[in-house]
Amino acid sequence: MQTQVAIIGAGPAGLLLSHLLHLRGISSVVVERRSRDYVEQRVRAGVLEQGTVDMLVESGVGSRLLKEGLRHEGIELRYGDRAHRVAFEDLVPGRAITVYGQQEVVKDLIAARLEAGGDIRFGVQDVALHGIDGERPYVTFGGERLDCEVIAGCDGFHGISRPSVPEGVLTAYEREYPFAWLGVLARVEPSADELIYAFTERGFALHSMRSPTVSRFYLQVPVGTRVEEWPDERIWSELRTRLETVEGFTLATGEIFERGLTPMRSFVVEPMQYGRLYLAGDAAHIVPPTGAKGMNLAVADVRVLDRALGAFFEDGSTALLNGYSEACLKRVWRAQHFSWWMTTLLHTFDSDDAYGRRLQLSHLDYVASSRAAATTLAENYVGLPW
Repeated sequence: MQTQVAIIGAGPAGLLLSHLLHLRGISSVVVERRSRDYVEQRVRAGVLEQGTVDMLVESGVGSRLLKEGLRHEGIELRYGDRAHRVAFEDLVPGRAITVYGQQEVVKDLIAARLEAGGDIRFGVQDVALHGIDGERPYVTFGGERLDCEVIAGCDGFHGISRPSVPEGVLTAYEREYPFAWLGVLARVEPSADELIYAFTERGFALHSMRSPTVSRFYLQVPVGTRVEEWPDERIWSELRTRLETVEGFTLATGEIFERGLTPMRSFVVEPMQYGRLYLAGDAAHIVPPTGAKGMNLAVADVRVLDRALGAFFEDGSTALLNGYSEACLKRVWRAQHFSWWMTTLLHTFDSDDAYGRRLQLSHLDYVASSRAAATTLAENYVGLPW
């Protein structure tokens, strides 16, 4: 088999890259070790930046997003007995976020690629990359060989793309946090119109949503927590304790139909390329979910890579490809800082650290009282312009 670009991983990054390359007339094959059903049902992030929404719409895969996505022009910071709304429409006019599950984006992209005759190989085994330091790399899987000119590693943190780079080439920057998120989906109408980020002495909580009838909740829990330790009754009790801190607010409850644990880590590798291999999305960087940047960073990577590959296949120019990593990392490190800042602002790190909690409350008061501080939060949250 032959193609111009071999794409490893059928997540948002790989599928969007394949779609954008198709619009340029560039061929690609997407290789994914999981089944299509697994990929389409995998619950992940649900907050899309303004730029991500614009890109999906402009590329022709945003019709369902515009119809079903929930556009939000603000978020609420809740701490003590206070509730402060960060108003995007006032602070960053014309820019907002849209709540639309990552799995829904994946479904839309798969449908678009298959409708256009795209080649997506689901459920493949024994994937390996070869010759990435030369001009004719290739991929093997399941006894087959796929020759290509470029490989895009979009297969996530645990994929095979990054480990295929020779040892010592990449530099990793990491930070692990001493807590995790317990996330649940419940069949209940959201109790608020916008996301609520709650800071309490018992730990962080987030009230979010997926649709007018499905709500998404997160609780800060210790590292090593097991899902089995949290039956429904305990989850609802803790959510009420952390969220019902403002007069007049009552948390609606319902059937919890999915739950899982999300480790909290920050991770970046530099550079994001080696030879003819280009890493994108979680294969190159991870952010804690507090800032809602994971999938949006993957889309930003793909935007840069698509343009670089367009120039390369149009006239052989390598300037944009050579500068791919540098261009992406500027945005990656900005998002890393914002995600770290949101995480340290809103989570309890040490139950005995009264000094640290006072600093957090002081900073929350500053965001609530300073237009400049609130604007910084707002412009980073909705996504910096391309």
